[in-house]
Amino acid sequence: MIVALIDSGFGLLPTAAWLRKLRPHVDLLLQLDPDGAPWGPKPGEWVIDRVVGTARAAVELGADVIVIPCNTASVTALEHTRASIGPDIPVVGTVPAIKPAAAVCRSVAVWATAATTASPYQADLIAKFGGDATVTGVACHGLAEAVDRGDMVAVRESIAAAAARTPDDVEGVVLGCTHYPLVVDHIVAALPDGVRLFDSAQAVAAQTIRRMDALGRPSTGNGTVRVYNSGRPGELPAGAAAYEPGRVLGALLRRVGDEISSQP
Repeated sequence: MIVALIDSGFGLLPTAAWLRKLRPHVDLLLQLDPDGAPWGPKPGEWVIDRVVGTARAAVELGADVIVIPCNTASVTALEHTRASIGPDIPVVGTVPAIKPAAAVCRSVAVWATAATTASPYQADLIAKFGGDATVTGVACHGLAEAVDRGDMVAVRESIAAAAARTPDDVEGVVLGCTHYPLVVDHIVAALPDGVRLFDSAQAVAAQTIRRMDALGRPSTGNGTVRVYNSGRPGELPAGAAAYEPGRVLGALLRRVGDEISSQP
């Protein structure tokens, strides 16, 4: 079974790594968009066209399930993608972990891109799942882009700016962009001791597996990993090696390539 993951950049790495851990034999198709990144500042219609087009390409490449491990793309294009792909191929989106955070914390900050922070979608999630908690949106300007570049100076600067705008009494921080778990150590260092972090990568991977199993077909494969960069077959961008999930998936790419090249 082939699971395709779609994101503009490295935000798909944490979810892909969790899928690999939970179902090692599933084939992964990683579809990044270095030509179009970042998606956050782009007009909504542009993002919709890009995501839907990439999803259609995934189907042509044999995808059985499509995952959009990107909050901006999920906010903007998830329903359009489902309508375009049809009901036979599950499309799994990403939702910030506001509900579990608000269930155990009195004050919650949702760190996300500027586009997601300003979206009616996030406001609706806070209204639905914020409960009695005080929930504050914090736009992390430039953080996802810095993660994609592997620019740790810019990463730390963006995190410091977000931490400065986070309420002093915060008990939990929701990582509302799938890039952010890749620099979780820097985020922890910038926040007061005891602040809990919540991200959605493991939950999205688990939901993907549930949707796979519901298809009623064998969910195993050869454990292959393929990468497409803006529609072109290739490798993970070099910067992925700065992060553990990128190193794990990159090693799998090399192993599979070595096995193919060694075949008579």
